[in-house]
Amino acid sequence: MPVFYNKSRFSAEKAELRHNMSQQSHSKSNLLFHRAQQHIPGGVNSPVRAFCGVGGNPVFFTRGEGAWLTDADGNRYVDYIGAWGPHILGHSHPAVRAALHIQLDKGTAFGAPTDLEVQLAERICQLMPSIESVRLVNSGTEATMSAIRLARGFTDREKIVKFEGCYHGHVDSLLVKAGSGALTLGTPDSKGIPASTAAQTYVVPYNDTVALEQLFATSGHEIAAVIIEPVAGNMNCVPPVPGYLAAVREITKRNGALLIFDEVMTGFRVALGGAQQLYGIKPDLTTLGKVIGGGLPVGAFGGNKEIMAMLAPSGPVYQAGTLSGNPLAVTAGLVVLDEISKPGFHDSLTRTTASLLQGLQSLADDARIPFTTTQVGGMFGCYFNEHRAITSFAQVMESDVDRFRKYFHHMLSCGVYLAPSAFEAGFVSSAHGVDELRYTLNAAESAFASLKS
Repeated sequence: MPVFYNKSRFSAEKAELRHNMSQQSHSKSNLLFHRAQQHIPGGVNSPVRAFCGVGGNPVFFTRGEGAWLTDADGNRYVDYIGAWGPHILGHSHPAVRAALHIQLDKGTAFGAPTDLEVQLAERICQLMPSIESVRLVNSGTEATMSAIRLARGFTDREKIVKFEGCYHGHVDSLLVKAGSGALTLGTPDSKGIPASTAAQTYVVPYNDTVALEQLFATSGHEIAAVIIEPVAGNMNCVPPVPGYLAAVREITKRNGALLIFDEVMTGFRVALGGAQQLYGIKPDLTTLGKVIGGGLPVGAFGGNKEIMAMLAPSGPVYQAGTLSGNPLAVTAGLVVLDEISKPGFHDSLTRTTASLLQGLQSLADDARIPFTTTQVGGMFGCYFNEHRAITSFAQVMESDVDRFRKYFHHMLSCGVYLAPSAFEAGFVSSAHGVDELRYTLNAAESAFASLKS
C-alpha cells in the first residue's frame, strides 16, 4: 500500500464520502442532457462521452482546475480522464492560461503561416528524433487519415494493417474492429463504410507476432503500412509484450512497408520522446495530438524528410486544413512541452500513477475482488478480470463489464470521475497529489466493499 495511504485515516474521511454521496445531485446535468438530445445526435458530440457503457446520463461539466472537475450542479470530482489525455499538467494550468491570454489579444486564426507553428514543429522534431519533418493538423483522426494517404502515396501500395481493438480515429479504412467508443457501443465496425474500403484493411491480433508474420508472408507485397498504437489505449491500456514492437519494426522494414506509430495518446505522455523513446523503436511515420495542443484541438503527423516531401505543395499527396497550426492551440502546446521537459517530470508522473494503482490493487485484493491494473508512464488501465497480466484483446473482453458499471457509479457518487467505459485508458496528471490519491483510494475502498454484496 502506498505510504501516504493510512487505513485509520479512512474512518475519519469516510464521513466526507458519505456526505458527497448523499448531497450529490445531477438535476442540471440531466436537464442539459434532455436539451442536448433535441438537437445533438445522442445528446453528445462524441459517442465516448455518453454513458452507454455504464448506463445513466452523462455529467455536464462547467469548470476544471488542477486535478478536479466541477459539474453543472456544483459537484466536484477527482478527474482521471483529463480530456482523454491532453491535460498532462492538469486543468487550467497557470502558465498555459497566461500564454493563451496573450495570444488571444493578438488573434485567434490567420489562415496563414506564423512563427508559432515553426517553433512547435522544431520542438516536436527535437523531442522525437524519428520526426525530421512534421505537418500540423486539427485532430488525431485527421493525422492518422493523412498519414495513411501519405504511406500509400509513398509506397504505391494500397493495403493497410491495423490491430484488433486499436482505434485510430473515425477514418473509414481504420474503423474496422476498432476499440474506444466502438467497443463500448458494441459496434466495432460502422455503417456507412463501403465494403470496398474496409477490404483495404487487414486486421491482426495485437501482441501476436506470428499472426503479423503470416500475413506478410501471403500479402506483404501489397501492404503500404502497418499502423499501431505502441501502447494500446482504446481497449483500456494494453502495453506491448517485450520484443513485440521490435518484431513489428523488423517485419515492416523487411517487406518494404512503412511503420506508423499512432502516438496521439502516448506521445509526450508515457515519456518525453513518446513510446518510441521508451521502447527504442524508430517508426517511419508518427501521428500526434492531445498533449501537443494543451487541451485545444490539434493533431500532427511526421517522419523522415523523404517521405514527408511527398506532401503538397512539395509533392503529389494532397492534404490541407484551414485551421491547421492554429495559434491558440500551438501556443498551449509549446507551453506544455516546455513544462514536461523539466527534469524528473515523467519520473514523478510515473511514480504517482504507480502509487495509485498499487493502492487500488491492494484494496481489491483485500476485498477479494478479481482486479488487474496496467500502466505505462502516466497512462493506466483497470480491469475486473482474473488475468494478472493483460496482453490481448481477447483477455480484455473477458473483463466483468457489469461489475465495472457498479464500480464506476459508486466512484462517481463519491466524487471520482473515471472513463464511462470498461474499455478506455485512464490518465494521471502532474496536478494529482497526495490528497487526490488518498481521496481516490478512500472512495475505492468503499466501492470494492459494495461490490462484495
